[in-house]
Amino acid sequence: MPQKSFVDDDRFDGMYMNVAQTARGIEPLLDTVFSFLRRKTDFFAGPPGSSSSDGGDTTEVAISKVNEVLQKHINIYKEEKLKKEGEKRKKEELKKAKEEAKRKKAEAAVVKEKKKEEDEDEVFELGDDGFDVSSSTPSKSEAVEVADTATTCPQASSPNDDDEAKKSTEEEDDNGPPPLGNGGTVPNKYTWTQTLSEVNINTPLPQGTRGRDLSVIITKTSLKIALKKSLPNYIVNSKLTKPINVDETLWTVEDSNTLNITLTKINTMEWWDSVCVDDPEEYKIDIKKIQPENSSLSDLDGETRQTVEKMMFDQRQKAMNLPTSDEQKKLDILEKFKKQHPEMDFSKAKIC
Repeated sequence: MPQKSFVDDDRFDGMYMNVAQTARGIEPLLDTVFSFLRRKTDFFAGPPGSSSSDGGDTTEVAISKVNEVLQKHINIYKEEKLKKEGEKRKKEELKKAKEEAKRKKAEAAVVKEKKKEEDEDEVFELGDDGFDVSSSTPSKSEAVEVADTATTCPQASSPNDDDEAKKSTEEEDDNGPPPLGNGGTVPNKYTWTQTLSEVNINTPLPQGTRGRDLSVIITKTSLKIALKKSLPNYIVNSKLTKPINVDETLWTVEDSNTLNITLTKINTMEWWDSVCVDDPEEYKIDIKKIQPENSSLSDLDGETRQTVEKMMFDQRQKAMNLPTSDEQKKLDILEKFKKQHPEMDFSKAKIC
């Protein structure tokens, strides 16, 4: 068996650790080593048979030997240090390579998702009587068939003339002023306003009325208001237009002559045309005319805000006799289809 190298000899580590702990420092430790060599060996006397009479200093041999052994361990230390630094550098490079691969994979996933969304955006449909390109790009024969369908779109008949006249009348009505506070007034009952999240009701009361003089019963789907002394006659006794969140609804008497009720909507993405289902038709509002305060849009969540902004845009477009967002999208799709098929005649085509 090969002998163990004395360079990495760890047999005496325990003993030297005890000596180092006792000596408390490198220099004291070396003092103990050289003290041992001076007192118990002929290390400083030089090789056997040598003496100072030979013309040389025997201690120079000892110094030379110490320097030789010291230089050997210095070289070993440097080699080990270089090796450790190389291993550390490789680990760092491997870590960077893994991070780079992870980043590229994430970027590829983003690009793939974006491409998927773009592909989905290209899926469209113009309706039962219009162009349907929701699948793959039609062949030439299919395109001709689509063109024939578009070209032969039936002309408006006399019943449709009535619809057009009705639509024109509705558009004229839409040009009227928006409802004040997005609400209205029901005579002898209340005035009301609303936001997307709440409905606020103000009911006039006899001067000097206090809360204990009232009977106010609010459920998820109904509202009852009465003066206790007037029961069983109610100021309001009806079902609500939409359900409400009773836990977040409250009422109070203001200035001793007005009952204020705040109803919290369950569906915060729709407008009410009236407070109660049996409100007279002439006192209901046209929700198409509602114009929410721009300053309040920032308070809405993203999806609700998009819905409100779309409604506002469509109302403005309609007032200027311009296409709404949905109609504009159909027109854009038609233009895109025309560019894809320049050989087709679209002169008589219209969106049905």
